[in-house]
Amino acid sequence: MSNIRVFSDSTCDLPPELREQYQIGIIPLYVTFGEEAFRDGEDITTLQLYQKVDVVGSLPKTASPSPGDFIKAFTPAIEAGHDVVFIGISSELSSACQNAKIAADEFPEGRVVVIDSRNLSTGIGLLVLQAVRAAEAGHNLQAIEQMILEARERIEVEFIIDTLDYLHKGGRCSSLQNFIGSLLKIRPVVKVVDGKMILASKVRGKREKAFDQLLQNALKYKDHLDGATISVTHSFAEEEAVKIREILLRETKVREVLLAETGCVIASHCGPQTVGIVLACNA
Repeated sequence: MSNIRVFSDSTCDLPPELREQYQIGIIPLYVTFGEEAFRDGEDITTLQLYQKVDVVGSLPKTASPSPGDFIKAFTPAIEAGHDVVFIGISSELSSACQNAKIAADEFPEGRVVVIDSRNLSTGIGLLVLQAVRAAEAGHNLQAIEQMILEARERIEVEFIIDTLDYLHKGGRCSSLQNFIGSLLKIRPVVKVVDGKMILASKVRGKREKAFDQLLQNALKYKDHLDGATISVTHSFAEEEAVKIREILLRETKVREVLLAETGCVIASHCGPQTVGIVLACNA
């Protein structure tokens, strides 16, 4: 058994069975409605979040774990003789990595490594899987850190958002843009670039057209895939996600295509019926 424990935050969106299989520690971010704060995935589910948004008509605020939350999570691993790797959501989107570094300073030097994924959702998750598999293979803390810092530059993340409604509620588009977008059936394409979530383009027309574009954009990399895993990540769009997963398995040489669901933090930005493809490429 490896003497390295790998941790991430709740935005990594890895399926529960993989978290359990690799004993990945998950430190939840918070979603807050008014004075009520909930731990992502522990005190509130994505379905419950959507139900609350429908009732209150606005999105929750999100907050990173505190340094104390990280200290509480890391301490049992350190006391058990393990070294710790934490891979968290992009520092452009959250202060989670900053707070994790504050916590790391409370432990003996060199025992806790904090890595900014420069990503979100299963863009983090693929890096976490690489880290735990490297730890199982016997790589040390420094080797894993270097490996993940190099790998994070090759992660490609693209999501199709089904509606502009959540972008509107989050202040990312105006009421007029939301209204026109609904009339014209415009679906935003969101990518992660330089650690930030950006609106890359828009697809007009049926959902099938949008998902076909998402798939074709991913298949452009099929001869340059780095590693054995792709993730199809969705929020209450399992039927479409399953179809995309089957095509990726058929059309690429990867051995594993994960089917993952977004947690509350990612869902609060994108909304239901979102589907994304996350992969690592070497081109």
